[in-house]
This record gives sequence, C-alpha cells and structure tokens, in this order.
Amino acid sequence: MVKAAKILNIPIYITTQNAARLGDTVSELTTLLPSPDATPTDPKSMSDTTPPTLLHDKTAFSMMTPTLLSAVAAQAATATTTPQPLEIILVGIETHICVTQTALDLLSAGHHVYVLADGVSSCNAGERWVALERLRSRGATITTSESVLFELLGDAKSEAFKAVSALVTKEFKEKTKGAVGAFCAR
Repeated sequence: MVKAAKILNIPIYITTQNAARLGDTVSELTTLLPSPDATPTDPKSMSDTTPPTLLHDKTAFSMMTPTLLSAVAAQAATATTTPQPLEIILVGIETHICVTQTALDLLSAGHHVYVLADGVSSCNAGERWVALERLRSRGATITTSESVLFELLGDAKSEAFKAVSALVTKEFKEKTKGAVGAFCAR
C-alpha cells in the first residue's frame, strides 16, 4: 500500500506504539519512504505536489495524537478551500486496539474511514473479527487493498492506472490472496 500511495500521491502517516519498548516501524516499510531529509515532517511546509509522509511515535493507542491531528487538519485544509471530511485508509497491527481507536476517532471527526481487511491483524484472530464488525457497525468501510486501489483509480483511463495495475499484478496478487486467505477466513 505504501508503493501504491506513492503512485497515487496519497499522504502516508505512520505511527509506532512506544517504539522504545515495542520497536520501530519495520524496515520493509521505512525503506519505501522518502528519506527524512527529503520529506519534511511538518505538513504545512510541503509543496502542493509532495504528499506528506510522517513518522510519529506515540503512547496513546489511537494514532490521532496532536501531531497527527494537526497533519490531518492541514491535509483537509489543502484539499479544498473549505475543510472537508477526508477519505482515510487504515492498515496496521492490533486491529482491536490501535486500529479500532484510530478509526473511531476519525469517524467521530466526520472522516470516511476504510479499513483494509487484508492489511490489519491481531495476536488473536477472534479479536480482529470482532473489531472489524464493530468498526463496520460504526460506519467504517471494511474492504481489501486491491478493491480500494481500483476504487481510488475509478477508471482505466486514469494516469496512474498502468502503474497501479502493474503493482497489483506484480506484487499484490499472491500476497493479497495469501493475506485475504489468512486474515479474512473465518
């Protein structure tokens, strides 16, 4: 999803939960991000063509800390002249804790939240399903990575279609199939 977000010029916000105790964001993700020197962490200093990339450590379970709230507000303000609800895609671990609390905060703020069923996990599979059902009942859209990507594209005539389609074919198909099988089977 990070590769697709870069193709589609979508902001990427990554948080760690108490990195000092639980560890940093995995290198498989961080190596895909622009270097910290190339991307400022202050969304207000971004150019209009550079989507924000923000790495933030937190102790709160929701990622909607003051730093992230500021980044999301800045993104909403730059999207239109009147701040509008954003469409936010969530992936992460511990669906029943951090993903749920983040999604509930975003929904309460009026944003449209998409939780990728093949992009979230939990130590206990039962917790994951309960959380996804809870989020669905509260208004989150539960979908898959491939589905949301083609929804974002909207049309095969999109400038990003070939790049996203190639990414899905090359990298997502087997991984998504495996993730959907592992994460979405009841």
